[in-house]
Amino acid sequence: MNKFSRVLGASALLCAAAFIAGTTNAAVPESKDTIKVAVNDWTASAIMNGTFVKVLEQMGYNAELIQADYLAQFTGLESGDLHFNVEISATVALDVVAASLATGKTVDLGLSGPFVVEDWWYPAYMVEHCPGLPDWKALREPSCAEAFATPETAPKGRFLAGPVAWGGWDDEKIASLGLPWEVVHAGSDGALFAELASAHDRKAAIMLWLWQPHWAPIKYKGSFVEFPTYTQECHDDPAWGENPDMAFDCGRPSGLETKMGWAGGESKWPAAYAAARKFTMDNDVITPMITAVEIDGRDINEVIAEWMSNNEAVWKGWTQ
Repeated sequence: MNKFSRVLGASALLCAAAFIAGTTNAAVPESKDTIKVAVNDWTASAIMNGTFVKVLEQMGYNAELIQADYLAQFTGLESGDLHFNVEISATVALDVVAASLATGKTVDLGLSGPFVVEDWWYPAYMVEHCPGLPDWKALREPSCAEAFATPETAPKGRFLAGPVAWGGWDDEKIASLGLPWEVVHAGSDGALFAELASAHDRKAAIMLWLWQPHWAPIKYKGSFVEFPTYTQECHDDPAWGENPDMAFDCGRPSGLETKMGWAGGESKWPAAYAAARKFTMDNDVITPMITAVEIDGRDINEVIAEWMSNNEAVWKGWTQ
């Protein structure tokens, strides 16, 4: 059983924790119907949405985590099959998030706290094989591409992307910047980082999709490739940037994560929506929790329970 299914299936730990007191607001819960909170397949999502579920439970709600595909979850939020996600990284899904909000069926619940940086990342030992890094122009060199090649991509370099469902514009970036590289998608979050661990242990070549906050750049020394800085014009205007004929000739956007909810639920669970708007866990909060789970090997529910025990005034403030 992985850490996500443990969070999905475990509620007894916090429910039995006598140190956490419930809200005294007699009007809550406004409905006994179950609030369904989406969780995606990475640790920060499990921690943040798992914490939010426990807060909702302490308010008296019936709440559960529902494993959701990252892009498909927006359809669920629009239909009301899902009700919240408090950790939405809009960096590679800017258009999807905007389109969902434009339907009027979802609602923006404000920023969730973490500042996300994500793009192509490589371990430090690969610099000797591609000395022009971190400058993206080094990736144009055949010798650099070959250093990152695998039998399936040679002589092109291999970029190991996340699952297709995560989105991103890596094929477009490769084409517009003229890089002799090929995108290969990992089947899951677990597969992506299992391959990183294996490559790092062998000092083997790897270039992959990585982001912060995340445990991997804490455990492994490395750097992000420095692509041309993202602007919206990079995606909208082919004349912008390095390639006057093609768009997407820049790095990925970075920025603060956001929270979203089903618009139809606000009248049903108003106090839950008020709590969601107040909920926030920034990099200084979430990074040690990710480290505890992924590097120290601690149970994710224990990490959440410990944080709630040590920060009762914080999370109770979300409920008032």
